[in-house]
Amino acid sequence: MSRILVIEDEPIIRTELRRLLVRAGHDVSEAGAVQEAASDYALDSFDLVLSDLRLPGAPGTDVISLCPGVPVLIMTSYATVKSAVDAMKLGAVDYIAKPFDHDELLLQVERVLREGKLTRQNAALKREVEQSYSVSGMVGSCAAMRDVFERLRKVAPSPATVLVLGESGTGKELVARALHAQSPRADGPLISVNCAAIPEGLLESELFGHEKGAFTGALTAHAGLVEAAHGGTLFLDEVGELPAPAQARLLRMLQDGEVRRVGSTRPRKVDVRIVAATHRDLPRRVQEGVFRQDLYFRLRVVEIRLPPLRERGEDLPVLARHLLEKACRKVGRAPVTLSPETLSALCAHPWPGNVRELENALERAVILADGPIVTPELLALELPVQSSISEPLEPAEPEADEPGGGSMEDYFRRFVLEHQEHMGETELARRLGISRKALWERRQKMGLPRTRA
Repeated sequence: MSRILVIEDEPIIRTELRRLLVRAGHDVSEAGAVQEAASDYALDSFDLVLSDLRLPGAPGTDVISLCPGVPVLIMTSYATVKSAVDAMKLGAVDYIAKPFDHDELLLQVERVLREGKLTRQNAALKREVEQSYSVSGMVGSCAAMRDVFERLRKVAPSPATVLVLGESGTGKELVARALHAQSPRADGPLISVNCAAIPEGLLESELFGHEKGAFTGALTAHAGLVEAAHGGTLFLDEVGELPAPAQARLLRMLQDGEVRRVGSTRPRKVDVRIVAATHRDLPRRVQEGVFRQDLYFRLRVVEIRLPPLRERGEDLPVLARHLLEKACRKVGRAPVTLSPETLSALCAHPWPGNVRELENALERAVILADGPIVTPELLALELPVQSSISEPLEPAEPEADEPGGGSMEDYFRRFVLEHQEHMGETELARRLGISRKALWERRQKMGLPRTRA
């Protein structure tokens, strides 16, 4: 539904225009003069202004400078070439002569609105041009990823707010893109914001906009990213890093569908779907008092949790080949393949940086490879640095007084049987200090086939 403002001093014509546009599915506001419109409404919150040329006080063309970025369609009973040229010079998108045919007016209104939507989409695409991921980049067939795909399928068509959880590098932005692409808002903009990357002092202004003079350096009014996402989706990455004032503004937007620019007392209606993501433990941050509990509940209407790469089992070889092809296209070289040793090295690595780390390692290997085969050395994999609270890489040695304590084979058997139900093969191998291949070989030798859920 588009928001249209009609400025017309004749009440009969104004009422008729309102009825016509409402029947066409638009949200219509009205005013009798430019001054009345400016005092009663936030003019730049409309999708289109339809204004008569001759009005009491200021002419209708004066509204053009009061709502930068909003298309203005001028109506006039004095349609001449000169008046049309003058209106277009001042920034009107077009003009229509009175008396006008209703169908003609509606066609012109729809054309202007469609062009405005295309302009917003192009602006959003320019913001996203540096992004390399696409919806098709979501690859996986393990149980955890199948659950993610199923939840995506169910929630995408709805307007529900979604909270995406997962470690850094697991593909949270891919989920946001998939939700947007499969939703009724797919023709609208998708605006991505990394809340941790914007300085705290600028975050509110960037998200919610500001008025001229709101602070030192605010020389002009500025529409925020929330308004830029009108009619589409706003992806708030690392939402757990939002400072308290921005949390309060975001909560108001979710509750009322309104934003208030910094330095303004007038709220603006926005139609935006929020998809938020974080690698933080938000319930713990709520307990610590750094994240609002009411905002947390507003964000987690639907929750999607992405598994880390180390828990995705057989997905890794397929995902690695997909990313390898993508890297070859990106750097413009002929396709290459992974040697069996390289694939084993990929499967044995714990991937603390998840899919992003895997993608970077493969791109580096493609760039450095002299031939058609990617060898393990080209991956330049490093063991993750262990923190003081992380688990040791190797399990503790068995005590001598434990049953079978003197046999490493007995310890191996016991450790695998005790932990295989809640650990993936990569994690088991990491804890045992061996490769996945070695884990598989020992399983075969000792008659310990892998259990499947």
